[in-house]
Amino acid sequence: MPRRNSTKKIPGSVWILGVVSFFNDIASEMLYPLLPIFITQVLGAPVAILGLIDGVAEGAAAGFKVLFGHWSDRLGRRRPFVFYGYLASAASKVVVAMSTTWGLIFVGRLLDKFGKGVRTGARDALLLSASNSKNRGLVFGVQQSLDSAGAVAGPLLALVLLHSFGNDIRTVLYIAFIPSVIAVLVVSFVREALTKIAPAAKSGETRKPVAETGTAIESAVATPRLTLRSLPRELRIFLFASGLFALGNSSDSFLILRAKGVGLSISLVILAYVLYNVVYSVASTPAGILADRLGPKRVYIVGMVIYVIVYLGFAINRSAMGVWVLFAIYGLYIALTDSVSRALVGSFITDQNEAAGIYGLLQTVISAGLVLASIIGGVLWSTVGAWATFSFASGCAIAALLLFLSTSVRRPPATEHS
Repeated sequence: MPRRNSTKKIPGSVWILGVVSFFNDIASEMLYPLLPIFITQVLGAPVAILGLIDGVAEGAAAGFKVLFGHWSDRLGRRRPFVFYGYLASAASKVVVAMSTTWGLIFVGRLLDKFGKGVRTGARDALLLSASNSKNRGLVFGVQQSLDSAGAVAGPLLALVLLHSFGNDIRTVLYIAFIPSVIAVLVVSFVREALTKIAPAAKSGETRKPVAETGTAIESAVATPRLTLRSLPRELRIFLFASGLFALGNSSDSFLILRAKGVGLSISLVILAYVLYNVVYSVASTPAGILADRLGPKRVYIVGMVIYVIVYLGFAINRSAMGVWVLFAIYGLYIALTDSVSRALVGSFITDQNEAAGIYGLLQTVISAGLVLASIIGGVLWSTVGAWATFSFASGCAIAALLLFLSTSVRRPPATEHS
């Protein structure tokens, strides 16, 4: 199909969900670069607490995704989960803005991640139901592009508001509630069109669709319980390497604090964070194309090497100019590893009936590492110094890279799913 007609292949519901993501990400990214400074300098909490908040919140998100995604499948409903998920995240903005202690910040961050866990699986299922085998990548790409655009607009809006309100961070936190409410309201325009699933069958029975609209969904059949022993050796090694990598991959909040520590003002810290998101957004699509051509493993390895370079750079860097360079390169790292890692895991999967379980296992392993990473990173920062946090992260990444290089990726025969 000619390029000029490509947008005709995208249903209206995809654009609506993209707009929802855009406004929600504006709100979230208005807060994110300000919270480390707000927690440590306005509320006076130690850096170790910052690591605890981010680590536990991020770790809880993956568990919520598994729980509510499974619940959505059992009920055969999507939009209620999307609506209440975004509503919970909107409410979290008020909790954070009202916080006078780090404990309330912790509650707000958990509420935000709870909302993300409620909506993510159902939202992606809605996107899937609006796609087919010929436009699936385009559908998810459009939604992700709008989401990333919000990640760029949010920090820029926060910067403008900081200048307008005399660097009053709390006022900016309150204003972030507005775009999150807009996101919730726009969800009401989403029209749910998916297969209604009968109540969950007993173990060993087949569960069949009751009525069907949108893409075809095969009957769900109870599958054997997934265990590590049942997985291919190469996949087990990759999962272990991913957990080891995540163990050092502490919260980006430490990068923001590091930028502030070498002399950047709050405004310049936000702009450096914007630069990271711009590079991430621009480079993600070319990274995916490159992974299709060269193989996801090669691209992922390059991303890991870049990560090591960036974190070693943050460990030894003392100049403001170095921060700008490192943030830009860091955006390239995430573009080369984020979606590419999911494609890479797909290279190991030969039975599509096990795909959801394997991806869930991957997220569980990574989340466990992330929880420990932020806690360890905060303790190292407080007791040894900032350089120790970044050096530990680099060491974990190097060890994971060496382990990962011992795996071999098999390419199973391609199958077509409509």
